[in-house]
Amino acid sequence: MKINSYRVPLASLALLCLFSACSDDDSDPVIPEKQEPEAKYIGQAVGNFTAEEWYPGGALGTTQNTSSNCYEDNTPAVDDQGLSDLFNQGDLMASAKYTLNTEPYKGWGPIASRRSCEYCHSGGYAHGHSRSDMDPVKGNGYIVSVYYPDAPGSNNGTPVDQLTTFTMLQAVEPFLPPLDPTKIKITWHDVTAMPSGLPMKFPDGEAFRLRYPSVEIPQSAFNTNPKPSNYAVRLIASCNFQGLGLIDAISNEDLEAQYKAEGKFVQLNPELWDNAAKRLKADAYASDYFGNKFIKRFNYDLLDGCLENDVALWDELNVLRSDIKHICSTEAWAKAMSENSAVIDYIQRNGKSPFSDVHPYYNDGTREGIKKAVAYLLSPGDHVNLYNNPYFNFKPEMTDDAYHAFMVWHRGIAVPRARNLNDKAVQRGKELFTGALGCVNCHRASWTTGADNHGSSRILGSKQLPKYAKQKIYPYSDFIQHKLDMKNDIHGSWCRTTPLWGRGLSLINSGAEDRLHDARARNEVEAIMWHAYSKNSQAYRAAEKFYKLPKKDRDAVVKFIRSI
Repeated sequence: MKINSYRVPLASLALLCLFSACSDDDSDPVIPEKQEPEAKYIGQAVGNFTAEEWYPGGALGTTQNTSSNCYEDNTPAVDDQGLSDLFNQGDLMASAKYTLNTEPYKGWGPIASRRSCEYCHSGGYAHGHSRSDMDPVKGNGYIVSVYYPDAPGSNNGTPVDQLTTFTMLQAVEPFLPPLDPTKIKITWHDVTAMPSGLPMKFPDGEAFRLRYPSVEIPQSAFNTNPKPSNYAVRLIASCNFQGLGLIDAISNEDLEAQYKAEGKFVQLNPELWDNAAKRLKADAYASDYFGNKFIKRFNYDLLDGCLENDVALWDELNVLRSDIKHICSTEAWAKAMSENSAVIDYIQRNGKSPFSDVHPYYNDGTREGIKKAVAYLLSPGDHVNLYNNPYFNFKPEMTDDAYHAFMVWHRGIAVPRARNLNDKAVQRGKELFTGALGCVNCHRASWTTGADNHGSSRILGSKQLPKYAKQKIYPYSDFIQHKLDMKNDIHGSWCRTTPLWGRGLSLINSGAEDRLHDARARNEVEAIMWHAYSKNSQAYRAAEKFYKLPKKDRDAVVKFIRSI
């Protein structure tokens, strides 16, 4: 991609001359330095960047594309390893709108979070956008975390058991969603002062703004039995998908070494790290189907250690596959639906025909028989086998081959090439980010992937997935959780350091550039200054140093972040 040389319009030149003539000195106006096109530098060492840094995902994980569709590109590894057709098939599965019974994109319901992956990860599987509602339409990537706070106003506490991890907001008639999205209220609040004491103007007078969301959910929004009470709510936006396979390829040994290096100087999440003994706990690992353990590295809350544990449309759309024998739901919801007279009426009236969508729940047609079928078939219990039971034997809706293709896609999404590394401002931004500011204490610049002996599932077994062994990559993340102590912070208080690679292309790919776990930051400056909201933030010192920089240097840091 070429960058146009700087040109000043004739009208602007005339104004510059006019003001120059009226001024007290006769010095010439300052014209910005002409910027050379980046094309002549791509793949070469330039300034304080190595040649490798043009390719954040390494040779096997980076796409040369930096245009408005680059977030959907496959990695070179996909092509090199003969997996292009499978990747394309998986890509269609991720973007297709699922239905009840239209092959091959079949199986949506009886409750679901969204209609497809792209509904949350809109704009090429990008980070979620900020919204003011929970309407489950394309482009709204919000879920809610509902929990019992351990103290008034606390971010910490036990999640309610009426909801699944990915909030189910839709249902197939006659069922009701566990949570009614129309009753959820999101309110955005402006910050007027930061507890850290830093004014909301930089020392040179330039102001910045911060805002945060609050979420209200009335008890009547829960279609469950029992309904929770005395709960609190926090908002979470969807993560972006670029480079997931590369993150999967980082070795346990290297991640453990990173924990040990940071654990000497800062408190880490005690659920995962023993801060006294300075070692990882058992809960820091997740196992694949075969019992192989991987240090958790995915999602804000570090749910998974291996990408192959992704349940591929089941936990969001309820698309059944052969190795999962029950739907994604909760017992409280299944109980409420089995006791709902309108649900029973509808099934009794419409379910006798084998062509009816509610026929599986009809059983013997009596109200008691329907209640039993609904309670069993909607249950998430391990005792449930939807493929062998007294009520109705379902069939897997996603074939094993389709699941393989989905995982090739999931592991095969590329990271875009870096941009503008020849720009002096970008080079200055890197110097500050990696040096004086100390941002790389958490946003670690580079890793080298291991042998990529990734995990697997029962379906995948030894089937081929894209592999990324021995690649030097530049995600700018330590994949460890830290505390920022923000207003209405993330549930659990600990949030994984977000990888920064490719995020500067968010606007042209998805139409938004919102950042942080709930999309509260509308740009990089707001995201950085949230790190300085409280002196209890583990990144306060780095953000305070950014705050004290002259504007030219602040802009350079932002330009660097947008370029990597």
